[in-house]
Amino acid sequence: MKLKIYFLLAILMYTVIVSAQDKYATQTGMVSFEASVPSFEEVKAKHENASAILNTADGTFASLVLVRGFRFKVALMEEHFNENYMESSEYPKAVFKGKLQDFSMETLSGTPNEFMLLGTITIHGVTKDLNTPVMVSKEGNQVLLKTALQLNPEDFEIEIPSLVRKKIAESVQVECNYLLKAK
Repeated sequence: MKLKIYFLLAILMYTVIVSAQDKYATQTGMVSFEASVPSFEEVKAKHENASAILNTADGTFASLVLVRGFRFKVALMEEHFNENYMESSEYPKAVFKGKLQDFSMETLSGTPNEFMLLGTITIHGVTKDLNTPVMVSKEGNQVLLKTALQLNPEDFEIEIPSLVRKKIAESVQVECNYLLKAK
């Protein structure tokens, strides 16, 4: 009888360990953006605490970025970003949910592979479809995921006052880097 109980416990433990290895996550992902235009002050910020999780069994990926976590060189620009543009007290987070198409953990190595990431992105309370190429590689027991994309503030109902409209690019360049560790 004791042997059966130990055997069942061993199977249960193995199942928990195996299923946990399908998930890779981070809370220190880096997301940066730039919306600068020539001849005007740099409009650039970085966030170094973006959360993300990748399920390697099916390629699902999700990321959460707290809007107030973006840091600018100029404190006043950061304040305007949060209060006037992103309204971060009302819309505190940006979220991406999606899936890496044709993802397979077996194809990963130190050399990055390109996958299409299909899903939705929610910013400023507005959800849009997003399809973007992503470079994914494996380093030991970590997965590195990188992407660069362009987003337009008007697509997310972010209003840019006419007074500063010429000082901010119409298209914002966004870069994301996640070093995900096995959970």
